[in-house]
Amino acid sequence: MREFLVEITTTVPEGTSQDEVDRRRAAEAVRARELAATGTLARLWRPVGELRSIGIWRASDEEELHAKVLGTLPLRPWMTFTVTALQSHPNDPGGTDATP
Repeated sequence: MREFLVEITTTVPEGTSQDEVDRRRAAEAVRARELAATGTLARLWRPVGELRSIGIWRASDEEELHAKVLGTLPLRPWMTFTVTALQSHPNDPGGTDATP
């Protein structure tokens, strides 16, 4: 599995009812837990004071990431993504290849 840094901005369309927003957000939380349980969603952060998310996601390739992972999110129609494929860095202190 490859890792991807994904920045997500969610923009609720004007005129969307609060009930619809609440319904989709609740479904989004359920789906995020499912993806985390499978290891597909590794980490997720929200920058302080911003309405976007930054996460580490896993998939075999970027096509699978979009089609079978990000495309399954209930808020997907309201989201834009910036995806960056990641690879290990030899100096990563958290990596298994790091030397003391």
